[in-house]
Amino acid sequence: MSLTSVKQFFSEHAPDIDVIELQQSTATVALAAEGHGVEPAQIAKTLALRVGDDVILIVTRGDARLDNKKYKARFGTKARMLGFDEVEAETGHPVGGVCPFGLAKPHSIYCDLSLKAYDIVVPAAGATNAAVHINPQRIAELTGAEWIDVSET
Repeated sequence: MSLTSVKQFFSEHAPDIDVIELQQSTATVALAAEGHGVEPAQIAKTLALRVGDDVILIVTRGDARLDNKKYKARFGTKARMLGFDEVEAETGHPVGGVCPFGLAKPHSIYCDLSLKAYDIVVPAAGATNAAVHINPQRIAELTGAEWIDVSET
């Protein structure tokens, strides 16, 4: 279902972007970088966090970590990642395939400024072996994401 919803999203909103399915898992930054022949930093990982009663998604580069001070200044609370079992229920995507495309429920989406270091980044595409190659600005445009600065690189 998840991979299907991402393919449908791109079919409707960006038919020029192909979902790439590999034979091997790309569920971690290291595996994805190896599979797609890019630097780990070029992997666009999507973090699912809880802010009060809401779930938000932050897309950041693969080698970035959340900066707790920046995060708290932006969202007014400590960063709380969703539990493993909550991720798929909230996004429709399995852990390792989470992306801001083809979501099961509407969520606020943020793109971290760290993504702008690259012309092309590689976010997952709804499955642990699927991804797309896309410009970071295009991610923001397609998902209605807001640009923020909450990572340390």
